[in-house]
Amino acid sequence: MPHTRYTIVVADRGTGVVRRVTIRLRVAVLTLAALFSLPVLVGLGARWSAVDEIQGLRTHSATLEVENTSYRAATEALTSQIQSLQTAVDDLGTRSHLDPAAAKAMEKLPAGLKTPAVGGGKAGAAIPPTALFASSFSSPEDTFGMLRDLLNGLERHLSTVKNDVERRAALASATPSIWPTRGWLSARYGMRSDPFTSQPDFHPGLDISADKGTPVYATADGTVDLAAWAGEYGNLIVVKHGFGIATRYGHLSKFLVKPGQKVRRGQLIAYVGATGRATGSHLHYEVTINGRLLNPLQLLFTKPGA
Repeated sequence: MPHTRYTIVVADRGTGVVRRVTIRLRVAVLTLAALFSLPVLVGLGARWSAVDEIQGLRTHSATLEVENTSYRAATEALTSQIQSLQTAVDDLGTRSHLDPAAAKAMEKLPAGLKTPAVGGGKAGAAIPPTALFASSFSSPEDTFGMLRDLLNGLERHLSTVKNDVERRAALASATPSIWPTRGWLSARYGMRSDPFTSQPDFHPGLDISADKGTPVYATADGTVDLAAWAGEYGNLIVVKHGFGIATRYGHLSKFLVKPGQKVRRGQLIAYVGATGRATGSHLHYEVTINGRLLNPLQLLFTKPGA
């Protein structure tokens, strides 16, 4: 019944007025369906909108999580670099403290030995503070990148300084700075009258008179190069200290070290004697730098065992 119609009669009892409304069934059904469907459609639309919004929030949250992970990794890397720098600074502070006597003796060394050759490119250009300040107004990635560059530059500079400090400490350890034995100075470095011939003669070291058996000490860290009989020197010990520095201890009565043995400043290495060309018990002591003699007296600031 596609054309079925219904008439709705409305009568007013007081006035007797009668009103009739005729509607088609299809229109009525569609109207009712629309009325009932509207809330459902509104609800579905709201649900779909909420789903889209939730998906967008999830995507944004995932992006933030990735960024946070990246920032955490960058922060951890920067923290590690900062700790490394702190360790390097502490290490430099420790290594920079030299034995006062050794430091004084080191200053008496030839200038070319104290100052190594330098050259090459820059260790890393420092970042201006204005550039770092400006980066704080850009993206976090730029800020982290700027901080990494700054820390890398500081690490390179510290590495260079560390190498210089380590070399200075090694040179101080290799510099003969203590008296090799206890006694009295009986002959200085330079021209003198030969004790056997009474003729003018150049004396290449110091003679320190002492009783036989008096301890003889290494005057700096090094490696024993020779411990043997050596003609006029008698029993001779030669210690090489690095940087071309070597010391000689002659006329010994007894060796306490062997070639190749490492020794430390102040370590007992022999005893005073009168072997070789000697008029009495004493120690003959020499210092050479790259094979050239140096007056040992200008390096001696501390008594042995002090």
